[in-house]
Amino acid sequence: MAGPLRFRRSTDQWTPERVHNEIYQPLDANLGAEMDSAWFAPPNGYEARRFAMDNGDTALFCWSGDDAYWLGNTETPEVLWRTDKYTFEETAYPIARWAQRELLAQLEVEDPWLAEYNHVSWFFLPVFFSKDGRDSTRNFFREHAAGFPDATREDGLAFYEAFLSTGVLDDYRYTMASKLGTSAGVDLTRMQATMGEFNVAKLLADAGHGFEPEVELGSGHALDFQVDDVLVEVTRPQPPRRRTVNSPIAAVKASGDAKTRDQIAVHGNAALFVDCSSFPDDEWHRIRGERPDVGHEPAVVFRTRPSGRTEGYVKGRLPLDVGGILEQPV
Repeated sequence: MAGPLRFRRSTDQWTPERVHNEIYQPLDANLGAEMDSAWFAPPNGYEARRFAMDNGDTALFCWSGDDAYWLGNTETPEVLWRTDKYTFEETAYPIARWAQRELLAQLEVEDPWLAEYNHVSWFFLPVFFSKDGRDSTRNFFREHAAGFPDATREDGLAFYEAFLSTGVLDDYRYTMASKLGTSAGVDLTRMQATMGEFNVAKLLADAGHGFEPEVELGSGHALDFQVDDVLVEVTRPQPPRRRTVNSPIAAVKASGDAKTRDQIAVHGNAALFVDCSSFPDDEWHRIRGERPDVGHEPAVVFRTRPSGRTEGYVKGRLPLDVGGILEQPV
């Protein structure tokens, strides 16, 4: 399975003839391809071409007298196999800006409903145009409201558009966007779990906490966030109809138990955030009313809705102040 979209950089010298012979011709022979001018002018000193394959794949190539950049969700021409890969942020800004303009314009043609949300489109661009995940990731926002039950796609998109527009996750774009996955099929449970991490990030940011996602630890584990010296792990239980358990209370407890036997078992002082945003109103009301233990303390059990409303409760002594964000139900 291919990963998120990345550039390949070549330090060879390129000419239009070489591009035709060593980029276009192999693509055309293997996949059927058309080579055209880029939709936008490349940076000064560069020439550029856009490639469209018969199977729907896309690739961009731009070159100067000193280097060249390839970006595509198709097979890589053999001449570029040994080149290094770079994210958008690791690539020279004029090149990255040009390529993103090209892809965002293509997204507007292919999925205008998604392109309306500028920050969502930009943030998830590496997976929206990944080789294996371009259909599944877009489908997740289109058909599943980004993981919110009983919500429209506009509800889900507007919620994450507002959060991503704050820029608090910009420095972690590839880390966070890649969690959505680049598999061909929609894995709803895994994708919802990913958006649970975004929900926790929003909760922490709204509470005024800075954080670092996906922290590698000496134990060999990577926990979801570090807030100052506090480690945070996230879990997102699924409603009973998607699990073998038969009640929302049991689902929450089972999810917490799974974490306490894994990462939390090694880092027992970590805070566990249990995102119940997958539960519809009636099931969340049961959880909210009974306030069950989740097998670990400190823990935050919460539910976020696309309106921005967040409800929840805290178990144990949490070394992070989030009480002002959680609307405590009567």
